[in-house]
Amino acid sequence: MTRILALALALAAPAAALAEATTYSIDPVHSGSHFAVKHLVISTVRGDFGKTTGTISLDEKNIAKSTVEATIDVTSIDTKNEDRDKHLKSPDFFDAEKNPTMTFKSKKVEKAGGDKLKVTGDLTIKGTTKPVVLNVTYTKPVTGMKGETRRAFNATTKINRKDFGLTWSKTVEAGPVVGDNVDITIDVEAVKEAAKTTSANTEEKKG
Repeated sequence: MTRILALALALAAPAAALAEATTYSIDPVHSGSHFAVKHLVISTVRGDFGKTTGTISLDEKNIAKSTVEATIDVTSIDTKNEDRDKHLKSPDFFDAEKNPTMTFKSKKVEKAGGDKLKVTGDLTIKGTTKPVVLNVTYTKPVTGMKGETRRAFNATTKINRKDFGLTWSKTVEAGPVVGDNVDITIDVEAVKEAAKTTSANTEEKKG
């Protein structure tokens, strides 16, 4: 009996280890991506992307095993000016018809003290991929209106738009019309996904 119990515990250990990471789906209704860039050096123009989706796999016992993937809908850009939005979506900048999304995929997640993380990964904009570092703050889980588990993540970074080919005419780029550096902020509310084993068991029963 003792041997059987020991064997059962040994078999259960790997499964328990795999279950340490919790996967959250980004809720696009309660999430958003924002940017700020200088105009003529003296003022700041701000904009939003209305749809952000993706998944966050968080392993709080071993942060290094955590992963992040996010997709931002470029066509949802909003700078509170219709003409400017159309121009930003044109081939002069994002070329949204050919590149309707920008993506981020983590390569390394590290603790940065307390409720902070340093997430290094690849950012792809307009077909160009460059490494960036996201400075992330996250909250403890809370219970939503329907009993679901939710938590929030805030990420910030800074990029040079020219690194991603977000340039216009030579005349404009020669002068300080649009700043090179862009501050990016991503506010995410994410919902804990149901355990995959549950759906698998359901399919088995149907079969």
